[in-house]
Amino acid sequence: MVKINGKDLNIAGKSIAEYLAATNYDTKRIAVERNGDIVFKAQYEETVLCDGDSVEIVSFVGGG
Repeated sequence: MVKINGKDLNIAGKSIAEYLAATNYDTKRIAVERNGDIVFKAQYEETVLCDGDSVEIVSFVGGG
């Protein structure tokens, strides 16, 4: 199980890119943290989620 934004999901073995492709996140407007470390966008394809990982995805909101 991988914890994403506090929810346990059965997605161990998938890359961050695979997970994001199955969601409505706009990859241009998010930041991803895995186990306390920022994951750069260039690493989404190669970063495979493992059992026990904790991921936080933060969306940026524009405004004035």
